[in-house]
Amino acid sequence: MSPAFRLTPLVFALTSTASLAADNTLTGDWGGLRQQLEEDGIHITGDYSGETAYNAHGGLHRSARYSQNLKLGVQFDLSKLYGLDNGGKVQLTVNDRRGNSASEDLVGNRLPIQENYGGLYTRLTELSYERSLFTPALNLKLGYMAMGNDLGGLDSGILCNFMNAGFCGHPLNMSGGSGWTNYPNAHLGARVKYDLSPSWQLRVAAFNVDPQSNGNSSRAWHLGPKHSTGTVVPVELVYKVQGERPGEYKLGYYYDSSNVKRIGSDQDVAGRSGHYLLVDQALWNDPASAGRSLHAFGQYSASSKAASPFTRWYGAGVVLYKPFEGRPRDTLALGYGRAVPNPRSRQLLENTALDAGRDFPGLDSAEQLIELSYGYQATPWLNLRPDVQYIIEPGAFSGEAIDNALVVGLQVKATF
Repeated sequence: MSPAFRLTPLVFALTSTASLAADNTLTGDWGGLRQQLEEDGIHITGDYSGETAYNAHGGLHRSARYSQNLKLGVQFDLSKLYGLDNGGKVQLTVNDRRGNSASEDLVGNRLPIQENYGGLYTRLTELSYERSLFTPALNLKLGYMAMGNDLGGLDSGILCNFMNAGFCGHPLNMSGGSGWTNYPNAHLGARVKYDLSPSWQLRVAAFNVDPQSNGNSSRAWHLGPKHSTGTVVPVELVYKVQGERPGEYKLGYYYDSSNVKRIGSDQDVAGRSGHYLLVDQALWNDPASAGRSLHAFGQYSASSKAASPFTRWYGAGVVLYKPFEGRPRDTLALGYGRAVPNPRSRQLLENTALDAGRDFPGLDSAEQLIELSYGYQATPWLNLRPDVQYIIEPGAFSGEAIDNALVVGLQVKATF
């Protein structure tokens, strides 16, 4: 065997390793096929997230729990595929979730410690069509989708520098007290975006409300509703600050026309509503290091006392981008959140305890969360996030006397 031939596998291995560390995706360009598909109008995506959480102190039990989410998607650019003028795009997404809940099994709190836990089965999460309409300033999207993909969260993605679902995504009292649904729960609906100016945008949507399909594995591939109760209509005004210190501000309102049982009563209440304010603002940029900046975020959400399990959510925190000179894509995040139970729900728990001859524990008025995380971008396609969460009054929603919990975790995200 010639020396050149013997060296070939080694050279190939070194090249593959270097490529793996530099590629934007784990699977690379598929020998050029991926790039060719992109040019033809077919964009294929895939990602994995795994979240392990260990309850080190307080809560219910000392142990660990793991949950995961797999997502595969394909987007068809009809303009490229068929040579159409403003043909629009079709998005197809499939989602699979597995694992166990640290909140349910180990701590007993309301705000999910693992944001990717819930709906443990394979499902269709989006089949939608999107295009501009009449003018480039007006964008329409309709089909089967999660409304939280387009409304109720910050576009910057700053909130997903955390592992707890109280931060990552959308204020949870919105989905707890109305027909609002977040990923992976999807419903039939339509969303319109209109650019009022380069800085201002208006978003309006309407989605079918179908509580019986949420988290129901038998409805995993059914686009149509099982039992419609009404329509939820969110309206959102977005303002984006341009310049050296960018910012994003969202003011939203939503109304759900469904009739539901009033908490503590056998009577129905007609309609549920809520409002929210979300902020992401850059506070500081390092003039000596491009990309290093400090952002602050804030969340406030209020929902109807008639039927919402918790009526207020407050969240605030900071995220430092590029915390070290040699780590340009890393992040350091610290957040505080407070979820306030509905006083009517608390009264029901107290009455139930008294009727059973039990004392009701002296609980604070809210479940509180402090979270610290570090996002380590190991490669362009792999992010490792060590995470610490301290949960105050885990039993605020259940009426149980549960010690404050200290949870340590690790989130792994990979792009295929």
